[in-house]
Amino acid sequence: MRLADTGVQEGVIDLDSSTNRPNIVFLFPDQFRADFAGCYGADWLQTPNIDRIAQEGVRYANGFSQSPVCVPARTALLTGANAIRNGVTNNSQNLRADWREAGMRTWPEILNEAGYYTAGIGKMHFYPWDERRGFQYRVICEDKRWLHVRDDYYHHLKKHGLRKLHGDEMAGYHENKGAIIHDIPWEHSWDHFVGSKAVKFIERYGNEGPFAMMVGFPGPHCPYDPNEQFLAGIDESKLPVAAPEVPGHHPSLRETNVSGNRRPWNGVDYGEFPDETKVTIRKHYSGLVQQIDYEVGSILDALEGQGLLENTYVVLASDHGDYLGDHNLIGKASFFESAIRIPFLAMGPGVAGGQVVEDLVELRDVTATMLRWVGIQELPVWYDAMPLPGRGMPGDRGRDRIFGMLTDGWMNYDGRFKLHRYRSGEALLFDIENDPQEQVSLLDNPAYSDVRHRLEGELFAEVMASIEAASQDRLAQHGDMSQAPGFGRESWVREFPHPPVM
Repeated sequence: MRLADTGVQEGVIDLDSSTNRPNIVFLFPDQFRADFAGCYGADWLQTPNIDRIAQEGVRYANGFSQSPVCVPARTALLTGANAIRNGVTNNSQNLRADWREAGMRTWPEILNEAGYYTAGIGKMHFYPWDERRGFQYRVICEDKRWLHVRDDYYHHLKKHGLRKLHGDEMAGYHENKGAIIHDIPWEHSWDHFVGSKAVKFIERYGNEGPFAMMVGFPGPHCPYDPNEQFLAGIDESKLPVAAPEVPGHHPSLRETNVSGNRRPWNGVDYGEFPDETKVTIRKHYSGLVQQIDYEVGSILDALEGQGLLENTYVVLASDHGDYLGDHNLIGKASFFESAIRIPFLAMGPGVAGGQVVEDLVELRDVTATMLRWVGIQELPVWYDAMPLPGRGMPGDRGRDRIFGMLTDGWMNYDGRFKLHRYRSGEALLFDIENDPQEQVSLLDNPAYSDVRHRLEGELFAEVMASIEAASQDRLAQHGDMSQAPGFGRESWVREFPHPPVM
């Protein structure tokens, strides 16, 4: 149901008097690293539909996830505030239950108030999983690893006499370290279910007024389980070799990575990780990428078929990447390039085609960009998201730094030098321009001591500012109340939520 009263203060939203307000489709594959898309140089697979977005719009050459774990990345995206500001720095945490009472709103809530019909289709990784977080229309297909979630996909499978399967129920799972052919046929697969539900939404509701739809594909997240037909056309001889592990660089990260993946959610032992197994995993991951590309094509075709594409902004990004064997690791959760560097594409009305923007941009910047697209000129005060730059895009510049934030690690990347530090005591400094595979740490090199100290100082300042911003809801006073008579009386009560000043 649409909201009749926007409830937004005059001057904050500039609503176009015409009825032809642009739609937004936000395509969000899970755990999709940038260099496994054709438009980012992958020549061993085919991603024509993803590449089309780059061809008809803008490709960001330096797109990052500052918090490369599912829930922190998604919460920052939902709120427009970084992981420390919103309080979610690992997968065990959740956005505070009273976020509305504390004065915060999610981007779907803000777009609802602006007159948009909002849809969340697929994986969102909310706690609880069936929460809406402001989405008015929901079709739920959660993470491949949450087999007991009775979501819409669960009921779809049950209707067809099927059920969700753990990877270890399929042949070769342990031998190939999670790389398998899925026993469930493609027409009932996770990503096809999500893609088909997105198409159905477009066909049913696309012409009823402006909409904003987020499509969360569960793939190419592990298990690396494409349907067999999507392995066709992959040139295994061109698959990039995994970046080597450098002894002494990250022993604690490696130990945590191995022990974490042994847990029941995955149950795979990566203590031994042969190069030939990494090739198999990369091939199957490529198959999942091709599978998602097919669904992206179906969504673009549906927009065209309904006459909506020319008036629709389409964005594609991901919550983080996947090591796929780089540094002898699997998955994500550190600040190596293959975990934080994501595909980042946008096309739509007025966006110049074929452009490549080199500026640093961050995942949560999608949020600020969507608000500007719908006519919201003044961003919420708690935002540190920035509108994306480019010809025809609402932002005028990218970021000076990408600051990484997780429970057990922080990062500062200035576009050339990257410092990452971990609670384990491990710390690394790389010159990404000259060492893109992060093989030579400069942390203790005297020639780079000034760089190290600069990056550390900037990082600590950003973390301190974020901690202060995260504490706004706990302020007892703004300014000096020591001379205020009201504060001196027994009846004084702290205002909550106090108008934020972040």
